[in-house]
Amino acid sequence: MTATHDSDATRPARWLHGLKRTRLVLATAAVAFGALWLLGAIAAGPALAGFALIAAAVLIATANAETLDHRGDVVALNARAAAVAPALRPGESVSLGLRVPEVLEAIRHARASGTSQRAEFFQRVPFDRWYEAIVTPILSAGADSRPGLLLLAFHDLTPLRRVEEMRADFIANASHELRTPLAALSGFIDTLRGSAREDPAARERFLAIMQVQADRMARLIDDLLSLSRIELNAHLRPDKQVDLGAIVRQVADSLQTLARDRDVEVKTVGTSGPLLVPGDRDELVRVFENLVENALKYAASGKRVDIVLSCGEGPDGKPEARVAVRDRGPGIAPEHLPRLTERFYRVDVSESRAQGGTGLGLALVKHILNRHGGRLTIESVLGQGATFTAHLPTAKADVGANR
Repeated sequence: MTATHDSDATRPARWLHGLKRTRLVLATAAVAFGALWLLGAIAAGPALAGFALIAAAVLIATANAETLDHRGDVVALNARAAAVAPALRPGESVSLGLRVPEVLEAIRHARASGTSQRAEFFQRVPFDRWYEAIVTPILSAGADSRPGLLLLAFHDLTPLRRVEEMRADFIANASHELRTPLAALSGFIDTLRGSAREDPAARERFLAIMQVQADRMARLIDDLLSLSRIELNAHLRPDKQVDLGAIVRQVADSLQTLARDRDVEVKTVGTSGPLLVPGDRDELVRVFENLVENALKYAASGKRVDIVLSCGEGPDGKPEARVAVRDRGPGIAPEHLPRLTERFYRVDVSESRAQGGTGLGLALVKHILNRHGGRLTIESVLGQGATFTAHLPTAKADVGANR
C-alpha cells in the first residue's frame, strides 16, 4: 500500500480530513459489526478486528494514497502519488510505473523481511526533486503474520536539500570573501616584519591599507550577523507604527558628509505629514542607509540623488508607502537586475571592493522588506541611472492623510 505525504506536520490534518470524508462508511461498518456482536453472530474480538481492518483500509485509500498488494500490483493511488510517478496505474505492477531501482529494492526487502524500509531517490523531470520513500508492510490477520499490503509513502525532501545547498553556498561565499582581506593582512604583516621593518614611510602606508582591510572584514561580519538576525525573526511581522518620512530624512541628514565628499546633491521630496507604516525603526533605517549609500558610492558621477516618498496601491490593491531612491549614474545592465539582491552578487567586483562593499547590502534590504511584508523593485536604463523603490504596507490610520 502506498501513501504520499509532504511532511510530518501535515499528517494529522490529512487523517482528520479522511475521517470526515469517510465518517458515513465507518459509522455503517461500526453499526454492522456491533449488531452482529449483539446478535451473537460474532465474538467481540473478531468484530473489533474486522472493523479496524475496514477503517484502516478506508482511511488509507482516502488519505492521498496508492496501494500495492503482495504481488507488487498497484491497488489504489492518490493524486500526489500520481504526481511523483505519473506512469503508475491501478492493477499494474509498480515496477512498470516506478522505474526507481532504490525504491523497488526497498519494496522487495520489505516484503521479504516484513520490516519497514527506506530509500532516497532523485528525479530530474520535470524539474529537480528529492524524495524519501518509506515502505511499511501491513501484516495479515493470520497466524503466520505474513505481509499482505505494502504502504509506500513519499516524503518530499526538496525544500530541505535546497536549504542545505543554499547554506553550503553561503558558507563558501562568506569564507571566500573573508579570505581575501585575511590574505592581504597576512602579506603586509610579513612585509612589515621583513623588508619594511626599518622603513617608516612604507610602514605607515601598509598600516593604512591593513586598517582598510580590517574595516572591510568588520563590515562583512556585521552584515552577516545582521542577516542572520533578520532571518531568525523573518516570521515575526513588526506591528509598531513608525514615521517613514522621519526615518528617510534622518538617513539623508546622516549621509550628508558622504554626499559632500562625493560632490553629490541629495534631495528629499514627498508627503508633508507623517507617513506611518508598521515596522522596526532600526531595520528600516538600515534599508534606506544601504539604498542611499549605494547611490552615493556607485552613481556619484550623476551628481544628484533624489529620494521620493509617495503613497499608492500594491498588486493586491491594498495601500502602500513607497520610497524611491533615484540616481543619475551610469545605470545597470538589464542582465544584472534580477540578481542584485543575491548574497555577494556584484555588478563590478573590483569597484564594489574599492568602495568598501560587502555584497550583502541589497540582500539585507530584501530580507528586511520581506519581514515587513514589503518588497523592492529596481528599474534602470544604461546611461540614465537607476531607481530602487521600497514598497511597504501603510498603516490603516494613515491611508487617507497622505493621498
